[in-house]
Order: sequence, then structure tokens, then C-alpha cells
Amino acid sequence: MTKRSFSLSAVLIALLMPIIVAMTRSAATQVTFAASSVGSTAPSDADVRGTWSGTFLSKHPHVPSFLMRVVINRDGNGRLVGNSTLNSECIKGVSLQVTVTDSQVVLAGSDREGDSLTVRGVVDNTGTIMETGYIMNGSASGRCETDDGTGRLARQ
Repeated sequence: MTKRSFSLSAVLIALLMPIIVAMTRSAATQVTFAASSVGSTAPSDADVRGTWSGTFLSKHPHVPSFLMRVVINRDGNGRLVGNSTLNSECIKGVSLQVTVTDSQVVLAGSDREGDSLTVRGVVDNTGTIMETGYIMNGSASGRCETDDGTGRLARQ
């Protein structure tokens, strides 16, 4: 190696070294980020088990408000289910299937006559209030047609 080629090599190394160091640091950061991401968890679903009760208001002025109480537990298969009582003119009690995704909750089911109720809501950050919208169809029993509105359930 001549003195000139040695000087050229030294210059190239001096120029490339900061780039190599930067790339190494970037790769190390990406590995650290990836490793920390592996340990992170997705947001957990709200725990809605227990007793909830509240008032529901129809969007239709001729339909009176009603109260609902629902007890949510896991069945023998681990699924969330709810047993409800209502003082509605349309539906009195409904067996509900309950699904939860993050803080969003859906309670849906029907009574023995085939009247149906679906309640969709969001549980607040405290886990004690569920703001909801509902739709019910009481036409199977002949007591009512459809009704929809809003409600608020509070954990008891």
C-alpha cells in the first residue's frame, strides 16, 4: 500500500465512519423499540360484570320513559350474559348476550314472546357509567312496534 492509497483509505474511513455509527445507532433504536413493543399490551376490555340500572328516554314524544336493571355475569361457557327487568310497555324482561370491545358494549337479546332489545353504549373511564342508545321491537307480542332512544346505566 502506497502512502497515497493509505491517505485515500484514511479519508474514506473518516468520511464513512459517522454514517456507519449513525446507522448502527438507528438499528439499535429500532431493536429497542421493537423489544418494548413486544411487551406492551392492547387496551383491555371494560369489565361490565355486575348490576347496572338506569333510565331510558324514547326519541318519540308519545312513548314514556322506562327503567331497566340488568345483571351481567359469565355463563358456564365463559360468555357474558345479562338478565334484565324493564318497566317498559313494550318489553318486560330480556335475556341478553353481552359483547365488549375496549369500552364499547352491546347488549342484545329477546324475551319469550320474541320481542327484541339492543342497547349499544360506551363505559366511561371510571367504569361506573354507560351512556347508551337503544332500539326495541315489541311487535312480536303485539304490545308495541319499534322504539328507539337513549339511556344511561349506572353500576350499582
